[in-house]
Amino acid sequence: MIFKQLFEPDSSTYTYLVACPDTGECALIDPVLDTAERDLSVLQSLNLKLTYTIDTHIHADHLSGARRLKTLIGSKIAYPAIDELPCADIGLQEGTPFRIGNIELHPLFSPGHTDHHHAYLMHTPVHSMLFSGDALMIDGVGRTDFQSGDSATLYKSIQQKFFTLPDETLVYPAHDYTGRRITTIAQEKARNKHIGGKTLEEFIETMDNLDLPYPRKIDFAVPGNQKCGECPANVPEQYRGSCARFDQGD
Repeated sequence: MIFKQLFEPDSSTYTYLVACPDTGECALIDPVLDTAERDLSVLQSLNLKLTYTIDTHIHADHLSGARRLKTLIGSKIAYPAIDELPCADIGLQEGTPFRIGNIELHPLFSPGHTDHHHAYLMHTPVHSMLFSGDALMIDGVGRTDFQSGDSATLYKSIQQKFFTLPDETLVYPAHDYTGRRITTIAQEKARNKHIGGKTLEEFIETMDNLDLPYPRKIDFAVPGNQKCGECPANVPEQYRGSCARFDQGD
């Protein structure tokens, strides 16, 4: 397997490149519009062509790169099937592995951050890798105070879907805001200040008292991502750079 962890600094988003060396098929998990061309340059340097983009959920903090990458390279767009997005080419659901060449990606329905959120689990001969999206982060969890979030549901997703995985499972989150890149199931069970060792009631109380600011891109990111990363008309001027390139077809 060919694997790379890529970073978009404005939203602190990690995009994951996963490729099958036998077939050359390649996917980007949670691509960002702002770094679409950068990601294609990375693929070109590895002599890979993008086959799929895969999103964990409809993001509120950035526009997905899925639509732009499809326009540029012809990749197919994969989203959780439960979202029923007309712009998606492939619907992913738990219980149905998704193949990237000879690699199998196992969708895990993990609602709570949003009601349709999916994580993706991949097994290799050496270890298992969980792409946890916005549900589980490094010493943190995804917000539940907007966009169909629900703290009790997220608690159950993490406890029943993630924390039942082997302790040595590597966890790759969709975000980190302090430069960290990777964690494990064992570490999050032991050290995650939001959910590690907490009862459901304690977790709900913690989430109810986070007092976080209103997401600065949510008003245009959510409707844009419901169209797989289309730039809506209400994108503020300071964020229009990538949209302008997209609108012009560059």
